[in-house]
Amino acid sequence: MTDNSKLNEIYDAIPHRPPFLFVDEIVEISENKIVTLKKMEPCFDFFKGHYPKNPIVPGVILCEAAFQSGAVLISKTREISKNAVPVVTRAGEIKFRKMVKPGDTIEITVEIIEKVSSAYFMKASVSSNGKNVMRCEFAVSEVESGGEAK
Repeated sequence: MTDNSKLNEIYDAIPHRPPFLFVDEIVEISENKIVTLKKMEPCFDFFKGHYPKNPIVPGVILCEAAFQSGAVLISKTREISKNAVPVVTRAGEIKFRKMVKPGDTIEITVEIIEKVSSAYFMKASVSSNGKNVMRCEFAVSEVESGGEAK
């Protein structure tokens, strides 16, 4: 598990909390790029039902780790309203290449490609053990706490 200072940095950036937090640590951050880590703990509940005899991380969890990393990037590098949160509004061009197993640590790299109004268009890659496991493109918009995109 990660230490509290690393988790507090994540908690300060996005509203997600365990058991639905898929970012453990920020490794690198710049104006338009973030690299994060997440250890896929063998105790995670989804392993019990996602191929119990050969557990793998569901693809949607890999996507969510990328989306959360993108939200951390926006929150840490941009001025957003105190009443707004970064929320995924579009995802596509998702490609899964390899499986992630219990105990693996994934490295998530997310880059902002373009900003249009309050929408950020991003691309992500996820790797494990030095090999690419997933790529995707997505958009994140600032959404007021009430749920309407700006």
